[in-house]
Amino acid sequence: MKKPLLALIACSLVFLAGCDKPAGPSTPQSTGVGAKGTIGVSLLTLDNPFFKVIGDHVVSEGKKHGYETIVVSGDKDVAKQSNQIKDFIVKKVSAIVLSPCDSKSIVPVIQEANAAGIPVFTVDIPCNEPGVKIVTQIATDNYGGGKEAAKAMIEALGEAGGKIAVLHFKQAESCILRVKGFREVIEAHNAGSRSKVEIVTELESGGAKDVGYKAAEDALQAHSDLRGIFAINDPAALGARAALEKAGKTQVLIVGFDGQPEGKQAIKDGKIYADPIQFPDKMGVQIVESIIRHSKGETLPPQRLIPTSLYRRADALKDPTLQ
Repeated sequence: MKKPLLALIACSLVFLAGCDKPAGPSTPQSTGVGAKGTIGVSLLTLDNPFFKVIGDHVVSEGKKHGYETIVVSGDKDVAKQSNQIKDFIVKKVSAIVLSPCDSKSIVPVIQEANAAGIPVFTVDIPCNEPGVKIVTQIATDNYGGGKEAAKAMIEALGEAGGKIAVLHFKQAESCILRVKGFREVIEAHNAGSRSKVEIVTELESGGAKDVGYKAAEDALQAHSDLRGIFAINDPAALGARAALEKAGKTQVLIVGFDGQPEGKQAIKDGKIYADPIQFPDKMGVQIVESIIRHSKGETLPPQRLIPTSLYRRADALKDPTLQ
């Protein structure tokens, strides 16, 4: 009877020592999701695929490093976004990532997060207002991208030049920077060239297809000889294209901004001339990297800008991701 008892004790000791683990590789994510805390993300909108890509990459990159992520849509409503941030503060998240619906109006709730000791990071749309503490801003070089868009427009119109419309979204600081860069290059071109490019109207696009459609309709009604449209993102550009097709004005050239799959497909199909393309996947990854670096006590630069790349039909024709 003693031998079976000793064998039973030996087996029990082996079990307690953890030697009963199954053979094979262990899971590489040793910390587990949420082990380091939660990242609260409030984006301008999730209707625009650009922001969804940012959110998805914060989730996936955060998971690799042991963070749980909550992603919500501000729906371009600063009151709604303010409540979302207040909820993050109540939840005591480890970090808040924000693309402000309105950079000025969002200041008070960012100050609440600052007072609670929760680090705030901005992505795509900055908040450069006084009285707030932003750890770092990860964004496209929107000003430089606007300059690229203007060069594409000048290239598209050629020696004839002509009248163009700008479809804006003045609520977003990123779009203000795009239009600023665009206007500067057009003005410099007009100062030294006979082929003048005249911005005859600047209309609100809402950064959306439906509002972009209506804005393009209004521009065509006011200026029947319009030759070009600069739209501050792909949804607005695609809305404008639909308006041009309805009016039988497909000769009007469009320069967009973003490089979303639908926008790239439109470039391949000859419906949009070109896009300065952004890299929202890189933004999501770099935000998580910044959160980790900050948590280790590193000092980060005020902003990190990701350059755009001008994408024309020649690029689209070589793009394996398109139909």
